Order: sequence, then structure tokens, then C-alpha cells
Amino acid sequence: MIPRMRAVAREHGIEMEYGGHVGNTFDSHRLIWAAREEGGSGLQDKVVEELFKAYFERNESLGERDVLGRCAAAAGMDGGGALLDDATRGADEVRREVREYGRAYGCRGVPMFVIDGKYALSGAQEPDAFLQAFDRL
Repeated sequence: MIPRMRAVAREHGIEMEYGGHVGNTFDSHRLIWAAREEGGSGLQDKVVEELFKAYFERNESLGERDVLGRCAAAAGMDGGGALLDDATRGADEVRREVREYGRAYGCRGVPMFVIDGKYALSGAQEPDAFLQAFDRL
């Protein structure tokens, strides 16, 4: 599976690696939540993109505050440092979202894709699975 994922990523200009430490990613989820609060889905998408680059391309740990701070800054987020300095900010909101998604879509892990709030795709999926979901919209 990993060689195929690397090949597909390379076709899109992504040099995917798998040597990084995973660690606890809760603060990265708080950062994603805070990005949406600060700048809507546009900023949230930029933060997620930076997090993916850090993990998948540079083998950096998403459990390290300095990595998260660099990702927030690279995405143009102003409040990333303040969020990381306050371990309680966004924690309850993220836990609530995890519970709600778990109940609504049977989400137990990642990746999990929810399309238009109607269709849930769990795990690595072939492009056809997404196309079928898009066709049903």
C-alpha cells in the first residue's frame, strides 16, 4: 500500500515519506479548530495543508509544539502561538467534535471523509469511491 501511495503522491508533486514519529496529535486538532475560528475554512485548509507537509513530506512530529507553531505561521495564522500556550483553549470543542462525528458517522479512526454531511468514507479509498459519492450528491 505504501509504495502505491508514494507513487500517487509523486504524480501530484508530493514527496511522501513515512519515517516520522506520530505522537499525540490532539494539539494539531486544536490548531485546526482554532484556524477555523480565526479565519474560516480557508485558513483551516491552509493549516491542514501545512500539517500534512510537515508530517508526510518532512517526517516531523505533529505532537511537537514548535512544529505546530511553524505550520500555523506558514499558513498565515495569527493565533497559533497563543493557542499552543493555553492547553485548554479549544480542547473541549475538539473533544465534542470527536464525539459528535463518532456518533453521526461511526468514525473510529483516520482517515475519515464526510462528503456534504451525507456520505462517510473510512480508511484509504480508491478515487472511484469518492466519484461515486460525488455522483450521489
